[in-house]
Amino acid sequence: MFSAEHRDRLREQIIAAARADKRITGAAMTGSAALGDQDEWSDIDLFFGVGDADELAAAMAGMTELMYREHDALHHFDVVAGPATYRVFLMASTLQVDLAFTPASSFGAVTPSFKVLFGEPVGREHYEPPAAMSLLDYGWLYALHARSSIERGRVWQAEYMLGMVRDQVLAAACVRHGLPWREARGMDRLPGDEKHRFEAALARSLDPGELRRALKAVIDCLVDEIAQADAKLAARIEPVLKELAAR
Repeated sequence: MFSAEHRDRLREQIIAAARADKRITGAAMTGSAALGDQDEWSDIDLFFGVGDADELAAAMAGMTELMYREHDALHHFDVVAGPATYRVFLMASTLQVDLAFTPASSFGAVTPSFKVLFGEPVGREHYEPPAAMSLLDYGWLYALHARSSIERGRVWQAEYMLGMVRDQVLAAACVRHGLPWREARGMDRLPGDEKHRFEAALARSLDPGELRRALKAVIDCLVDEIAQADAKLAARIEPVLKELAAR
Protein backbone atom coordinates (compact mmCIF):
# COMPACT_ATOMS: atom_id res chain seq x y z
CA MET A 1 0.00 0.00 0.00
CA PHE A 2 1.35 3.43 -0.91
CA SER A 3 1.63 6.34 1.50
CA ALA A 4 0.94 9.99 0.76
CA GLU A 5 4.65 10.67 1.19
CA HIS A 6 5.57 7.96 -1.32
CA ARG A 7 3.02 9.32 -3.80
CA ASP A 8 4.21 12.92 -3.49
CA ARG A 9 7.85 11.88 -3.82
CA LEU A 10 7.10 9.84 -6.94
CA ARG A 11 5.20 12.76 -8.46
CA GLU A 12 8.20 15.04 -7.96
CA GLN A 13 10.53 12.45 -9.51
CA ILE A 14 8.31 12.17 -12.59
CA ILE A 15 8.12 15.96 -12.91
CA ALA A 16 11.93 16.20 -12.66
CA ALA A 17 12.26 13.60 -15.43
CA ALA A 18 9.83 15.59 -17.58
CA ARG A 19 11.82 18.81 -17.05
CA ALA A 20 14.96 16.99 -18.17
CA ASP A 21 13.30 15.67 -21.36
CA LYS A 22 13.78 18.30 -24.07
CA ARG A 23 10.84 16.88 -26.00
CA ILE A 24 8.43 17.81 -23.19
CA THR A 25 7.66 21.53 -23.40
CA GLY A 26 5.11 21.82 -20.60
CA ALA A 27 3.67 20.00 -17.61
CA ALA A 28 0.59 20.47 -15.46
CA MET A 29 -0.84 18.79 -12.42
CA THR A 30 -4.45 17.72 -12.87
CA GLY A 31 -7.06 15.96 -10.75
CA SER A 32 -7.60 16.59 -7.05
CA ALA A 33 -4.01 17.72 -6.43
CA ALA A 34 -4.48 20.63 -8.85
CA LEU A 35 -7.49 21.78 -6.83
CA GLY A 36 -5.72 21.38 -3.49
CA ASP A 37 -8.13 18.75 -2.18
CA GLN A 38 -6.22 15.47 -2.55
CA ASP A 39 -6.35 13.00 0.32
CA GLU A 40 -4.39 9.90 1.29
CA TRP A 41 -6.15 7.86 -1.42
CA SER A 42 -5.57 10.26 -4.31
CA ASP A 43 -3.57 9.10 -7.30
CA ILE A 44 -1.06 10.95 -9.50
CA ASP A 45 -2.38 12.89 -12.51
CA LEU A 46 0.07 14.74 -14.74
CA PHE A 47 -0.44 16.28 -18.18
CA PHE A 48 2.48 16.87 -20.55
CA GLY A 49 2.80 18.98 -23.68
CA VAL A 50 5.22 17.60 -26.26
CA GLY A 51 7.02 19.65 -28.90
CA ASP A 52 5.28 18.14 -31.91
CA ALA A 53 3.32 15.06 -32.96
CA ASP A 54 6.43 13.31 -34.26
CA GLU A 55 8.07 13.47 -30.82
CA LEU A 56 4.96 12.35 -28.95
CA ALA A 57 5.49 8.60 -29.29
CA ALA A 58 9.16 8.90 -28.32
CA ALA A 59 8.37 10.98 -25.22
CA MET A 60 5.69 8.50 -24.14
CA ALA A 61 8.04 5.57 -24.70
CA GLY A 62 10.80 7.23 -22.70
CA MET A 63 8.57 8.00 -19.73
CA THR A 64 7.05 4.52 -19.87
CA GLU A 65 10.47 2.88 -19.81
CA LEU A 66 11.34 5.03 -16.78
CA MET A 67 8.16 4.00 -14.93
CA TYR A 68 8.99 0.31 -15.32
CA ARG A 69 12.74 0.60 -14.79
CA GLU A 70 12.84 2.87 -11.75
CA HIS A 71 9.38 3.05 -10.22
CA ASP A 72 7.96 -0.51 -10.12
CA ALA A 73 5.18 -0.15 -12.68
CA LEU A 74 3.40 -3.47 -13.21
CA HIS A 75 1.09 -2.72 -16.15
CA HIS A 76 -0.39 0.13 -18.16
CA PHE A 77 -3.03 0.87 -20.76
CA ASP A 78 -3.94 3.91 -22.88
CA VAL A 79 -7.06 6.05 -23.04
CA VAL A 80 -7.28 8.40 -26.04
CA ALA A 81 -9.28 11.62 -25.58
CA GLY A 82 -9.09 14.05 -28.48
CA PRO A 83 -5.43 14.92 -29.15
CA ALA A 84 -4.28 13.57 -25.76
CA THR A 85 -3.28 10.03 -24.82
CA TYR A 86 -3.62 9.12 -21.15
CA ARG A 87 -1.24 6.34 -20.15
CA VAL A 88 -2.61 4.75 -16.98
CA PHE A 89 -0.12 2.82 -14.82
CA LEU A 90 -0.71 0.28 -12.05
CA MET A 91 2.17 0.49 -9.59
CA ALA A 92 3.39 -2.28 -7.29
CA SER A 93 2.31 -0.10 -4.35
CA THR A 94 -1.33 -0.12 -5.69
CA LEU A 95 -0.92 3.56 -6.64
CA GLN A 96 -2.51 4.65 -9.93
CA VAL A 97 -0.44 7.03 -12.06
CA ASP A 98 -2.07 8.78 -15.03
CA LEU A 99 0.38 10.46 -17.42
CA ALA A 100 -1.23 12.35 -20.29
CA PHE A 101 0.68 13.40 -23.42
CA THR A 102 -0.53 15.88 -26.02
CA PRO A 103 1.09 18.06 -28.70
CA ALA A 104 2.18 21.47 -27.40
CA SER A 105 -0.51 23.03 -29.61
CA SER A 106 -3.19 21.52 -27.33
CA PHE A 107 -1.41 21.82 -23.97
CA GLY A 108 -4.01 23.75 -22.00
CA ALA A 109 -6.87 23.49 -19.51
CA VAL A 110 -10.30 22.11 -20.42
CA THR A 111 -11.39 21.85 -16.75
CA PRO A 112 -10.54 23.91 -13.64
CA SER A 113 -8.31 21.09 -12.33
CA PHE A 114 -5.22 22.13 -14.31
CA LYS A 115 -2.21 23.62 -12.48
CA VAL A 116 0.69 24.52 -14.78
CA LEU A 117 4.10 23.45 -13.46
CA PHE A 118 6.20 24.65 -16.38
CA GLY A 119 5.70 25.67 -19.99
CA GLU A 120 3.17 27.96 -21.65
CA PRO A 121 -0.41 26.64 -21.94
CA VAL A 122 -2.66 27.51 -24.85
CA GLY A 123 -6.26 28.62 -24.53
CA ARG A 124 -8.75 25.79 -24.93
CA GLU A 125 -12.52 25.59 -24.70
CA HIS A 126 -13.63 24.19 -21.35
CA TYR A 127 -15.88 21.16 -21.11
CA GLU A 128 -19.48 22.01 -20.27
CA PRO A 129 -21.87 19.78 -18.31
CA PRO A 130 -24.23 17.77 -20.51
CA ALA A 131 -27.89 18.68 -20.77
CA ALA A 132 -29.85 16.69 -18.19
CA MET A 133 -32.08 15.08 -20.81
CA SER A 134 -29.07 13.74 -22.68
CA LEU A 135 -28.48 11.60 -19.58
CA LEU A 136 -32.10 10.87 -18.75
CA ASP A 137 -32.97 9.68 -22.26
CA TYR A 138 -30.58 6.79 -21.67
CA GLY A 139 -32.32 6.24 -18.33
CA TRP A 140 -35.66 5.33 -19.90
CA LEU A 141 -33.88 3.27 -22.56
CA TYR A 142 -32.13 1.18 -19.89
CA ALA A 143 -35.42 0.88 -17.98
CA LEU A 144 -36.99 -0.79 -21.02
CA HIS A 145 -34.13 -3.28 -21.12
CA ALA A 146 -34.36 -3.88 -17.37
CA ARG A 147 -38.01 -4.84 -17.71
CA SER A 148 -37.42 -7.20 -20.64
CA SER A 149 -34.42 -8.78 -18.87
CA ILE A 150 -36.53 -9.53 -15.78
CA GLU A 151 -39.30 -11.11 -17.82
CA ARG A 152 -36.81 -13.21 -19.78
CA GLY A 153 -35.34 -14.52 -16.56
CA ARG A 154 -31.97 -12.88 -17.24
CA VAL A 155 -31.54 -11.68 -13.69
CA TRP A 156 -27.89 -10.63 -13.95
CA GLN A 157 -28.60 -8.55 -17.03
CA ALA A 158 -31.62 -7.08 -15.27
CA GLU A 159 -29.55 -6.04 -12.27
CA TYR A 160 -26.98 -4.48 -14.59
CA MET A 161 -29.66 -2.49 -16.45
CA LEU A 162 -31.20 -1.30 -13.18
CA GLY A 163 -27.80 0.04 -12.18
CA MET A 164 -27.47 1.83 -15.52
CA VAL A 165 -30.83 3.58 -15.02
CA ARG A 166 -29.83 4.60 -11.50
CA ASP A 167 -26.43 5.88 -12.63
CA GLN A 168 -27.92 8.06 -15.39
CA VAL A 169 -30.47 9.60 -13.03
CA LEU A 170 -27.85 10.23 -10.34
CA ALA A 171 -25.59 11.85 -12.94
CA ALA A 172 -28.44 14.15 -13.99
CA ALA A 173 -29.02 15.06 -10.34
CA CYS A 174 -25.32 15.94 -10.04
CA VAL A 175 -25.58 18.22 -13.08
CA ARG A 176 -28.62 19.92 -11.52
CA HIS A 177 -26.69 20.57 -8.30
CA GLY A 178 -23.55 21.75 -10.10
CA LEU A 179 -21.53 18.73 -9.03
CA PRO A 180 -19.14 16.56 -11.09
CA TRP A 181 -21.23 14.06 -13.00
CA ARG A 182 -18.62 11.72 -14.48
CA GLU A 183 -17.66 8.43 -12.83
CA ALA A 184 -19.87 9.11 -9.77
CA ARG A 185 -17.46 11.81 -8.60
CA GLY A 186 -20.21 14.06 -7.26
CA MET A 187 -22.77 11.53 -6.09
CA ASP A 188 -21.63 11.37 -2.47
CA ARG A 189 -21.92 15.16 -2.29
CA LEU A 190 -25.60 15.22 -3.27
CA PRO A 191 -27.97 16.42 -0.53
CA GLY A 192 -28.99 13.69 1.90
CA ASP A 193 -32.64 13.63 0.81
CA GLU A 194 -31.56 13.22 -2.82
CA LYS A 195 -29.39 10.20 -1.98
CA HIS A 196 -31.98 8.70 0.34
CA ARG A 197 -34.62 8.40 -2.39
CA PHE A 198 -32.23 6.31 -4.49
CA GLU A 199 -31.64 3.72 -1.78
CA ALA A 200 -34.91 1.97 -2.64
CA ALA A 201 -33.64 1.58 -6.21
CA LEU A 202 -30.90 -0.80 -5.07
CA ALA A 203 -31.80 -4.43 -5.81
CA ARG A 204 -31.14 -6.46 -2.66
CA SER A 205 -31.18 -9.83 -4.41
CA LEU A 206 -31.61 -11.39 -7.85
CA ASP A 207 -35.09 -12.64 -7.03
CA PRO A 208 -37.42 -11.52 -9.86
CA GLY A 209 -39.87 -10.02 -7.39
CA GLU A 210 -37.12 -7.95 -5.80
CA LEU A 211 -35.88 -6.85 -9.22
CA ARG A 212 -39.40 -5.69 -10.11
CA ARG A 213 -39.60 -3.74 -6.84
CA ALA A 214 -36.28 -2.04 -7.56
CA LEU A 215 -37.41 -1.29 -11.12
CA LYS A 216 -40.52 0.48 -9.82
CA ALA A 217 -38.39 2.50 -7.39
CA VAL A 218 -35.82 3.53 -9.97
CA ILE A 219 -38.55 4.52 -12.44
CA ASP A 220 -40.07 6.77 -9.76
CA CYS A 221 -36.65 8.43 -9.40
CA LEU A 222 -36.31 8.71 -13.17
CA VAL A 223 -39.71 10.37 -13.57
CA ASP A 224 -38.96 12.81 -10.74
CA GLU A 225 -35.66 13.81 -12.31
CA ILE A 226 -37.20 14.20 -15.78
CA ALA A 227 -39.77 16.52 -14.20
CA GLN A 228 -36.90 18.70 -12.96
CA ALA A 229 -35.67 19.07 -16.54
CA ASP A 230 -38.93 19.08 -18.51
CA ALA A 231 -42.22 18.91 -16.58
CA LYS A 232 -44.36 18.55 -19.71
CA LEU A 233 -42.30 15.63 -20.97
CA ALA A 234 -42.45 13.95 -17.57
CA ALA A 235 -46.25 14.21 -17.53
CA ARG A 236 -46.42 12.75 -21.04
CA ILE A 237 -44.22 9.72 -20.52
CA GLU A 238 -44.83 8.95 -16.83
CA PRO A 239 -47.76 6.56 -17.46
CA VAL A 240 -45.73 4.57 -19.98
CA LEU A 241 -42.66 4.37 -17.76
CA LYS A 242 -44.64 3.30 -14.70
CA GLU A 243 -46.38 0.64 -16.75
CA LEU A 244 -42.97 -1.02 -17.15
CA ALA A 245 -43.01 -1.92 -13.47
CA ALA A 246 -46.69 -2.86 -13.31
CA ARG A 247 -47.31 -6.57 -12.82
